Amino acid sequence: MIKGLFETHLYVEDLERSIDFYKNVLGLEQCYYEEGRRASFFWIGKPKEFMLGLWEKPKNEIDIRHFAFRCDLDDVLNKSVDYLKSKNLQPYNFLNDGTEKPMVFSWMPAVAVYFHDPDGHILEFISILEGNAKPELGVISYEEWQACLR
Repeated sequence: MIKGLFETHLYVEDLERSIDFYKNVLGLEQCYYEEGRRASFFWIGKPKEFMLGLWEKPKNEIDIRHFAFRCDLDDVLNKSVDYLKSKNLQPYNFLNDGTEKPMVFSWMPAVAVYFHDPDGHILEFISILEGNAKPELGVISYEEWQACLR
């Protein structure tokens, strides 16, 4: 029955600040706003494909969540870090190499880079890679991944 994930929701401290972030910084299309419930909804990708809901709550009711935005490989590898920096966001990875470059999760395999929204939610740009998973490699650089394929 399950064909995919349609929506996810986040609690945010300041709804207007989060609307600005998701609309004007990340470029998502706002599809609905409800003042009475202090909620806003955004299409991710094509309209009606995937939805993000934001709900304003007091700071003590916000629990930090994580989700990933599916992206094209070229965008993650060659554009994501500069894009995030141009929006005053700090990209990061789990490589422990002092860089901000995207990393490969070998168990999927996928290439990804992380960043935070204004409430501290952990966001990710990710692209699934072709080929077989190699979980024994752990988290590695894209260059290391490419070398393993030769």
